[in-house]
Amino acid sequence: MNLPQEKTKPGKKPAKSVTRTPEKICMDGGASRACTSRLGNWSNGQQCYLRRLQPQPAYTDPAWQGHTDGAIWTCVREQGTRFVTRWIWLPGTPDTVVVDPVTLVYEAIGEMRLGPPQIKTAPGAGQIGLVNMPVWLWVTKTENTWGPIVRSASVPGLTVTVTAQVKAINWAMGDGKTVRCEGPGTPYDASMGVAGSPTCGHRYVKTSEKLPNCKYPVTAVAQWDVTWESTLGDSGQIAMTQQATTQLRIGQAVPVLVDPNGGEATAPSTAGC
Repeated sequence: MNLPQEKTKPGKKPAKSVTRTPEKICMDGGASRACTSRLGNWSNGQQCYLRRLQPQPAYTDPAWQGHTDGAIWTCVREQGTRFVTRWIWLPGTPDTVVVDPVTLVYEAIGEMRLGPPQIKTAPGAGQIGLVNMPVWLWVTKTENTWGPIVRSASVPGLTVTVTAQVKAINWAMGDGKTVRCEGPGTPYDASMGVAGSPTCGHRYVKTSEKLPNCKYPVTAVAQWDVTWESTLGDSGQIAMTQQATTQLRIGQAVPVLVDPNGGEATAPSTAGC
């Protein structure tokens, strides 16, 4: 999904854009007008191009006419070779004939092709962890599964730019506990031994032997923060989630048994499944 301006930071890919053609007709008296332009959105009722003023003036400004609701808009129309601009107060959404910017927002979001988090754990899905030992949790960062990712959508005279970024991941560990990690977590390396994760981890206090498949079901829910702004001054924020699942098998360590008569020691094992 969504949105515009063609600004890119060093190291980021330029925003892709999707263009659509508006179908509605705007009238200036008996003549037709472009419904959107660099001046704003045409209002058949006000007979001018409207753009929400940013920032809004103080309520003491005469343009408010004593009101504290609604908003102040610039009303611009051509008079010969000149543009005449005035500020007007409107109580609600003006009667501009234009595509709802939120429609373009979701067009841009669709272009992002956001995916579920690419989750990793240590011990991994095919290994056995132990009660009271650390479990490391992390995700692989890609543009489509972590962000930031920027896309845009537009119609003539209006562009919406959308930026999406995961702000946190909530890990439901299957034992009634949820771990919230603000970042992607730290990948585990064998050199770290039995240390706990410095950024995102968990410890189970019971084995998984009584659970279906003898495994804890783990669900990671990525919380996306999606912000957008349009070239006409509108902006907003949308909360979205994507999730992925895995399973973890947790056992109980059994002490090593040593034969006092010099026989071979019994190898460590896990009880349960």
